[in-house]
Amino acid sequence: MSNNRRDFLKTAGFAAAGLSLPFVGKSNFLNTLGETKKLSAFGLQLWTVKEDMMKDAKGTLAKLSSYGYKQIESFEGPKGFFWGWKNTEFKKYMDDLGMSLVSAHSNNTVDFERKAAEAAEVGVKYLICPYKGAQKSIDDFKRFNDEFNKSGEICKKNGIRFAYHNHDYSFKVLDGQVPQTVMMEGTDAGLVDFEMDIYWVVAANEDPIAWAKKYPNRFRLCHVKDQTKTAKGIESCQIGKGGIDFKKILGQMKKYGMQHHIVEQEAFTGTNPMESAEKNAAYMKDFSI
Repeated sequence: MSNNRRDFLKTAGFAAAGLSLPFVGKSNFLNTLGETKKLSAFGLQLWTVKEDMMKDAKGTLAKLSSYGYKQIESFEGPKGFFWGWKNTEFKKYMDDLGMSLVSAHSNNTVDFERKAAEAAEVGVKYLICPYKGAQKSIDDFKRFNDEFNKSGEICKKNGIRFAYHNHDYSFKVLDGQVPQTVMMEGTDAGLVDFEMDIYWVVAANEDPIAWAKKYPNRFRLCHVKDQTKTAKGIESCQIGKGGIDFKKILGQMKKYGMQHHIVEQEAFTGTNPMESAEKNAAYMKDFSI
């Protein structure tokens, strides 16, 4: 996550999305069965095109639809995750474009009852806590379990789901324990799901497939975001131009309950957000698992 992004999100009371590292491989689980299937739908995290959305939300969404995106994951910026429209107005426009708002990154500690009710009214499936940050002790993460369970109860009451989106910090041992494990085992599976940011899992030198296998049906959404090396380290790039083997990872994750594949990109060296969104959509349209 860039400093600009973290600063922006903190002013809104939360932080969203993340970066990642490569996971190399060649095979596809379904290839062993002699069959693959194209994704029926894939989404985009609007943070990818945030500047375009702020200038012209309607026009940007129309272009995203023309690129082939059927699903959108929003984030809670200054105008909220409905971008200043009423929830029903936003849904109508999405319907007109043939798209759906499946999820949104949201501050679950402020006015969450209202947000959950408004999201449920227009068919949003998930509200997601996007960021908590590194903590001083494992007890801090244990306290998040109670918070997440309560948020999950609010979502369940409204007929939707709550989830938490990981970064690399939750995979770093703290006080002899792995925070991600503490959160996954300390939250109620009936109330809390997880959105796997594959980039961040690999950045922590962890195996995304192993985590999905260990906790089947807990990771229901994922961020599909590739990575390339730079002189300063790493940054995200257009899907297929980096080192993450999505065919292997997503092919395996399908059997462990992964349902929503959300494209995200945060760095645009030699390109721009809308061009990248279009090329990433082309990659996903041709993608089989």
